Amino acid sequence: EVQLVESGGGSVQAGGSLRLSCTVSGSSIDDFDMGWFRQPPGKEREGVACIDIFSAATYADSVKGRFTISRENAKHTLYLRIDSLKPEDTAMYYCAAITGTCEGRWWTRVQYRGEGTQVTVST
Repeated sequence: EVQLVESGGGSVQAGGSLRLSCTVSGSSIDDFDMGWFRQPPGKEREGVACIDIFSAATYADSVKGRFTISRENAKHTLYLRIDSLKPEDTAMYYCAAITGTCEGRWWTRVQYRGEGTQVTVST
């Protein structure tokens, strides 16, 4: 059974930073493009960052320059560094192993996902 477990969320003030982690068990992440998506309450899912098997990363326009995705295959772990947090970043953040690649609306092609970690940003 493949499991993804996110950690590192929390409540922070605007301008602060967080590093989210996602540990995968039951499968190697080497063969998957991996991503982080978020879903604020009452809003649609938004793919914020994706990293392919060659560690090439793509980002949503709303987070470019502030979010950094990385992967450490040997540790079966995916990371998301979030800097210069804004209140509009408040959401549940999920990591995902994707069916296919980081092209297009990859967050609609999630093969495996975790239960999420909450990020709350206050002014």
